Amino acid sequence: MRPPARVQAAIEIVDSVIAAAVDGGAAADVLIQRYFASRRYAGSKDRAAVREIVYRAIRFSAERPASGRAALLGLAASDPDLLPLFDGSAHAPAPPGPNEPRASPASAPGWLEPQLRDSLGDRYDAEMLALAARAPLDLRVNGGRATVDQVQEAVGGDPIAGLPWGLRLQDAPAQLDRHPLFLAGGFEIQDAGSQMVTALAGASPDETVIDLCAGAGGKTLALAAAMDGRGRLIATDTDRGRLQAMAPRLLRAGVTMVEPRLLNPGHEESALADLRHTADLVVVDAPCSGTGTWRRNPELRWRLTPERLNRLVAVQARLLAMAGQLTRPGGRVLFIVCSMLDVEGTGHLPEAEVLGLKLERSLQLSVATHATDGFFAALFRV
Repeated sequence: MRPPARVQAAIEIVDSVIAAAVDGGAAADVLIQRYFASRRYAGSKDRAAVREIVYRAIRFSAERPASGRAALLGLAASDPDLLPLFDGSAHAPAPPGPNEPRASPASAPGWLEPQLRDSLGDRYDAEMLALAARAPLDLRVNGGRATVDQVQEAVGGDPIAGLPWGLRLQDAPAQLDRHPLFLAGGFEIQDAGSQMVTALAGASPDETVIDLCAGAGGKTLALAAAMDGRGRLIATDTDRGRLQAMAPRLLRAGVTMVEPRLLNPGHEESALADLRHTADLVVVDAPCSGTGTWRRNPELRWRLTPERLNRLVAVQARLLAMAGQLTRPGGRVLFIVCSMLDVEGTGHLPEAEVLGLKLERSLQLSVATHATDGFFAALFRV
């Protein structure tokens, strides 16, 4: 592909990302994969170059642009190498018109910026700068299938302070998910922050643990490792697709203790009635704004609206109350959001107190300070 054709491809992909942001469709990385699946003529260098342009365009503006072309024209206005590629040649974008819409640079959506500034205080500028950078690739070694030394020798990486099973790669090897050691269950790809907040739970062998919003099972696998494969671990979710995606990960990791349970949205409590007041630990990795993951998923800024944020906060409160009902007296509830907004984090502490949940520890992870995704986690005792 010629450079102008790469720009045109990026425009088409960003168009699909914008559409997905409106209707709740697939993530940007999935849309990029789908685009090239039907365009076999694009080589690996082409795909890498287009991907880089797409993510630069998404990161450029926090406000959802009018089109993929508007996004790329906004980016090109600050990039002297990009603008000449709008030359109108074969498979290239047409030259820009004088009154065409162009995306404007922004770190956060205008409606959300005041809340972020209130939550982050004098850290706001540093956090926004960190969120605009590319994230490193973190691994969690599966001690049941490999040692840290074996994984480090195979794929590289540096130890992560405070995480005995963690490794950080600044430059990911090509096709890491096809590496023989990965396929053998030797390691999982998991952000260090996700590993840290899961460790806060203190899961132990022979406990009864409920992962209430298990998704595809990243934290479920970490919990199973902490439990040394012993005890009862129930992984629940309302999304059938995400829960089904957990099965091959469990198989690869050699984890057999997990009991997946699909829940009907709005009727979760009745489906979990047999577990009331039985769990030693309930982990609530609650649906949230994802503001702490913008460096990995910058398009999330285009998906969030005030109405959606309000709905998420309400869901978080409901899940926290549900977790308290599932936990035995003296047991623990771990509440997690990958958000840097107080309304999704510390804002839930007063209601937790009303629910009879006693705060033991909390952890706030900063993208700028800790070099992880942004997280808030709170461990409660029932």
